[in-house]
Amino acid sequence: MATETPAATHKDPVTGEMISKTELKRREKQRDRDAKKAEKAAAAPPQAASKPAAANEDDLNPNQYFELRARTIQKLKETQSPNPYPHKFEVTQSIASFVAQYSEEGLITAGQKLDDTIVCLSGRVHNIRSSGNKLKFYDLHGEGTQVQILANVRDAENSDEFMSTQALFRRGDIVGVTGHPSRSQKGELSISPTSMVLLAPNLHQLPSAHFGLKDQETRYRKRYLDLIMSPGTRNIFITRARVINYLRRYLDNLGFLEVETPMMSMVAGGATARPFVTHHNDLDLDLYLRVAPELYLKQLTVGGLDRVYEIGRVFRNEGIDLTHNPEFTLCEFYMAYADMYDLMEITENLLESMVKYLNGGSTLVKYHPEGKDGKELVMDFKTPWKRYDMIETLEKKTGAKFPPGDTLHTEGTNKFLRDLCIKHNVECSEPRTNARLLDKLVGDFIEPLCISPAFITGHPQVMSPLAKNHRSRPGLCERFEGFMCGKEFCNAYTELNDPFEQRLRFEEQARQKEQGDDEAQGVDEVFVDALEHGLPPTAGWGMGIDRLIMFLTDSPNIKEVLLFPAMKPIETAANTSGKEPGPAGQV
Repeated sequence: MATETPAATHKDPVTGEMISKTELKRREKQRDRDAKKAEKAAAAPPQAASKPAAANEDDLNPNQYFELRARTIQKLKETQSPNPYPHKFEVTQSIASFVAQYSEEGLITAGQKLDDTIVCLSGRVHNIRSSGNKLKFYDLHGEGTQVQILANVRDAENSDEFMSTQALFRRGDIVGVTGHPSRSQKGELSISPTSMVLLAPNLHQLPSAHFGLKDQETRYRKRYLDLIMSPGTRNIFITRARVINYLRRYLDNLGFLEVETPMMSMVAGGATARPFVTHHNDLDLDLYLRVAPELYLKQLTVGGLDRVYEIGRVFRNEGIDLTHNPEFTLCEFYMAYADMYDLMEITENLLESMVKYLNGGSTLVKYHPEGKDGKELVMDFKTPWKRYDMIETLEKKTGAKFPPGDTLHTEGTNKFLRDLCIKHNVECSEPRTNARLLDKLVGDFIEPLCISPAFITGHPQVMSPLAKNHRSRPGLCERFEGFMCGKEFCNAYTELNDPFEQRLRFEEQARQKEQGDDEAQGVDEVFVDALEHGLPPTAGWGMGIDRLIMFLTDSPNIKEVLLFPAMKPIETAANTSGKEPGPAGQV
């Protein structure tokens, strides 16, 4: 009988791997040897031609550096001289406020300081430069701004304590500084400290200040490190917050009420998408994570909340690519006594004014879909936007005459669409329903026309189970989709409020689901009951926030605009066994 492999039951405190007891002992012994070697190198007396001890740490590998730094901080925790994790540091102003207040030309002359003014700043140390034993320069970063610390021992309240504290600081540490506003001999705004304190040490090596953090995988998995090293990342998420704030203010000013609706439900409805399934233990019931808040919001409109909106997360169990993430932020609103034409006007006005707000009055936005070095697309948000009728544009682009609108749901039309896709090499995987075939044709022939924001209108009813039929074009519905740079960013329609017709459409969706379309919706009896109580003529609108942020921040990958995007787990002995999630809980 073959020898059994030792169980991986011990966790490596450094890598997080589950390994055998023997392997853990081997690694610990190796780390002890590395740490002692590093300590010996750091404690070696300086020689005339050698680097200072601090510079030797740059030659250590990440594990060696961590072991050495962790030992140092553990000793400080034991001796409390000083406490490496103090409870409080009184900050009198932010770095940004300090720079704004004291950068005025002529306020402080080069080589001078304001002796009557004491300030307390805190932030993260990025660079450390020495000029002899008694003078050091630090770059202190915080809130997207930086200032120089001009640490001269002659300014210190206690020179011995000041020198010993300086010896503790490393790149990445969070420190508190008490001192005087000053300028260096070269005229750079600085703070000249009378005292400094370590607030939170960084146990890991920061990436090189010159090269920064370039590895994309690391940036997404360790967003905290990306934010430390990359000002551009911080700016993206500041823009994201400004966009959401602007959207909320815009809707509030139109008299909309912000609401919250359930994240889980027994029926996955409101959008054509594959849902995530979860389980409620107490009820012993499978539930769906919502794919859209639509059906709940329309129930509120039935209840008399004539203008409602929600900004929140939705979940769709689909592929991950440059423009799709399984969970994303959506804004939906419903407006009683409006139709799709009112919402087209609102959409144009909202986004044109938003872009002007973000861009200092300009309506032009540049976007590089293949990265900064790739081709450049210029979008103009100035209204009015172009409008493309779906069937008319497809007829023009393919040269084929489409069947009448009221026959677009038939088997004959299905054969026509299949043949058209084959003729033009348009791929469509099974199930090849009429709706999916039409969607693929639109993706190939119309969406690429929409560089600047544009609307696609005239959708067949078969593509829109929740939209009201067109008032003058049989077989079509009153719906529009907004596109820019060839990608959809919003979807809206005059809402179907006929409960009899809604039930028939739900039943058709259920049939498509039985045929294998796992994105089709089922019958939502609660929603139909709500419609039976009377939904006023209403228009509804939804916009993906993440994709809009991509375009407005020139980010070609949706992961750039999500603080914690979905990532495949890093394979370790622990998570390949299926017992534990990947590092940081990524899925």
